Amino acid sequence: MTTRPGFSFCICPDGKLLRQQVEELLAACPEAGRERHVFWGDEELPQKFWEILTLQGLFSNARALVLRNAHALPADVWKRLSAALSRPNPQTWPLFCLEGPWEKGQPKIPAHLAKLACYTFADSKGWVWRSPGLDPRSLRRHIQTRAKALGLNMEPGCVDILAETLLPDAAAVDAELSKLRLLAGDAPLSQDQARSVSPTSEFNVFSFLRQLQSGQAASVWKSILAEQAKGEEPLFYLLAMLQREARQLWQVLSGEPVRMNPSDQQAKQQTASRLGVAGLAKLWDAMHTAELSVKSGRRSPGQALDALMGDLTLLFAPAQRRSPR
Repeated sequence: MTTRPGFSFCICPDGKLLRQQVEELLAACPEAGRERHVFWGDEELPQKFWEILTLQGLFSNARALVLRNAHALPADVWKRLSAALSRPNPQTWPLFCLEGPWEKGQPKIPAHLAKLACYTFADSKGWVWRSPGLDPRSLRRHIQTRAKALGLNMEPGCVDILAETLLPDAAAVDAELSKLRLLAGDAPLSQDQARSVSPTSEFNVFSFLRQLQSGQAASVWKSILAEQAKGEEPLFYLLAMLQREARQLWQVLSGEPVRMNPSDQQAKQQTASRLGVAGLAKLWDAMHTAELSVKSGRRSPGQALDALMGDLTLLFAPAQRRSPR
């Protein structure tokens, strides 16, 4: 059996890939994660978090302590964490998930964290996993891996077709492969079926943002209501697509090469420049707030979607239509 690390850092801007990595780590050491507790770094950590981290229970139940959005923790909290990790609790395996965007092929590790003993020690021990997310080179292998996991058999050539069509986003890839699994049934997926896939077949998220930017909020709401009328809850699908789009806009703003439809290039450059660093930070904050409000039970998915749409409308509204603050 694999010996678990004292604590782990998982660094990736793609939330789906990051969750898969956490699952792989826990599966490799099943005895170390019989109990699982998940907390979020973009809200104040409750006393229960610190108790799980530092206190040993009467029964020696091993537990995994997963902290999502750990990159959002302030410096004083990281100092407290580092001090606690210097005296590890043998019953608890902390896993810290840093989910911020990357710049020029490197993760943006908060400066106050990069200097702390807990991070440098974990790095020296090989307890830090880093992934920039999917790119055109890794997309093909990811499609093969996920298709196998989903039980989707494919004719030769299908992987090439899908790698040319699908966007490098793990959640979007899984969504499309799941639909193809239903389409193919028990037979292998044909090349014609693979060609039926479009990354924008259900929802063009950039078009959605452009409509907001041009003041067409009514059209945007119409598309959202159409999804709800079909009995589908669009919030988490929309969040996955928005996260991919936000990463692309950040890369465009940073001058990094980005795989995109050539017809969208100029418009995305304009949108990225218009938002700037502050606007993109507000976009990430709006997405995290919507997700966290549902997972914490403060809002239903429908309520979170309403609030998210309000935040996006304010962020993307034409300048002349914004109310002064």
